[in-house]
Amino acid sequence: MADRNPPLTYEASATTTHPHIATCLPSEVISCLKNSRFLHLATCDNLTPHISLMSYTYLPSTPFSPEPTIIMTTNPSSRKTLHLLSNPRVSLLVHDWVSHRPPTRAPNPAGGRDGSPPPAATRSSLASLLLNLNTSALSSISTTITGTARFLEPGSDEERWAKERHLENNTFASGEETALFGQQQGEPQMDPATVMDESVRVVIVPIKEGRIADWKGGVRDWKVVSEGEEHGLVNGVSPSAAS
Repeated sequence: MADRNPPLTYEASATTTHPHIATCLPSEVISCLKNSRFLHLATCDNLTPHISLMSYTYLPSTPFSPEPTIIMTTNPSSRKTLHLLSNPRVSLLVHDWVSHRPPTRAPNPAGGRDGSPPPAATRSSLASLLLNLNTSALSSISTTITGTARFLEPGSDEERWAKERHLENNTFASGEETALFGQQQGEPQMDPATVMDESVRVVIVPIKEGRIADWKGGVRDWKVVSEGEEHGLVNGVSPSAAS
């Protein structure tokens, strides 16, 4: 019986790998940022990492900066806010596939523990469709973005403008939408009144560098530079040192 496992590649990716340096974002990164519904925000207080599922707005530029930018909002008393105040360095993970865990290959997972659906698990036609989509067109790449987050000044024109764009670029789960698409537990919910509340903080992350990972395990580092700017480091590593 032919092996149907996908051909995985395991590259030495601890250093800069296949660096892509340009004055604009890679098309794959733009596609992820435009199509993904949420992103994962990783913060750390210098001791303990923390990951949050976030609604976000991607903009190629703003009236306040020519750089591609990600806008998020956060409760001032949240753990991620406290982390960002002590350590603004962040990592963002963005992917554009439908999340659906496939059945296991073995009839009984190792150790007899329950977890992944067994091979004999039945699926509805809709679930099968989503699974097929997940393993073909949609589940091709993800991108990690590393950078430094910045809180916008409360009450400033920039903060007000960012909140308005954030509301324009995010939908709200009405009863009809929830019934049609379903609401996953843990998904962030945005309330327009809450977002515009004066206490809510706006966080922006300029998009400057990161890494693309494909479904086969391949990786490619990327960095956005200004016209005439020296290439320098990609993800903190010199491209020449990685070759």
